[in-house]
Amino acid sequence: MTVTSEASKAHDRSAARPGGRLPLVSFEFFPPNDAAMEQTLWASVRRLEALEPRFVSVTYGADGSTRERTHNVVARIQAETTLTGAPHLTCVGAPKDEILEIARRYWAGGIRHIVALRGDPPAGATKYEPHPQGYAYAADLVAGLKSVADFEISVAAYPETHPEATGPQADIDALKRKCDAGATRAITQFFYDNDAYLRFRDACVAAGIGVSIVPGILPITRFPQILKFAARCGASIPAALQARFEGLDDDPETRKLIAASVAIEQVQHLQRHGVDEFHFYTLNRAELTYAICHALGLRPRVAARAATA
Repeated sequence: MTVTSEASKAHDRSAARPGGRLPLVSFEFFPPNDAAMEQTLWASVRRLEALEPRFVSVTYGADGSTRERTHNVVARIQAETTLTGAPHLTCVGAPKDEILEIARRYWAGGIRHIVALRGDPPAGATKYEPHPQGYAYAADLVAGLKSVADFEISVAAYPETHPEATGPQADIDALKRKCDAGATRAITQFFYDNDAYLRFRDACVAAGIGVSIVPGILPITRFPQILKFAARCGASIPAALQARFEGLDDDPETRKLIAASVAIEQVQHLQRHGVDEFHFYTLNRAELTYAICHALGLRPRVAARAATA
């Protein structure tokens, strides 16, 4: 059943882009940890660059462990491509002064967009513990970043409730605090239940959250991997989705076709409900994300110019 509440309809009308223009997209990458993965990353960056995304984000590592590699990837994106790089920055494992100095260096280096996150506990820890001299939560980090400069700040949102939250309302309240502190966009955890996203968007509207709630789309490359990701973050896996991948563990070509079909159906359904911006978790691979963007109507910049010449 599709969610079509009055709040959702109002949001649909307010989100509609004039003239039927194409949706906005952004892409997430992660720092490579070996030479082969680095080659794959930069090939993917170059292919997706032609689609002119709004920005590309670079992850930070669950416990802040990839800080230098994140910085290096973003610096290279800024220097060698036409893309806008947006590094992730977390509260984990660092005092406030250190985090603010990182932010100052980013601003001095031309970085104007940061994805601000609380971050996950270090490996082996059973629960998140704020650094004694650090920021406790993402809302505090957002406020700190805004004290440095007028960054554009994206934050996380959870349509299916963060595993550590006491309930759905706690997630809404946490997002409201982040937005009140200065966040300009919320990017959701990946999901495959569109109705869960639409209900969450309704709840955000009702709570007075005025920023865009951008759906995070994770194309399925390997289904067992997705099951592990979902178990960690609390995302549900519809039975019908699981059935579509049954028996394909040793059939990568068919699996890729099914994955593209699933993701295209998902984004087109969201488009029909007024969604006009999508954030893709690429896992450093371009093929599926590129295909989905093509289905959304996006074309490479050079090809589009040639067609109109």
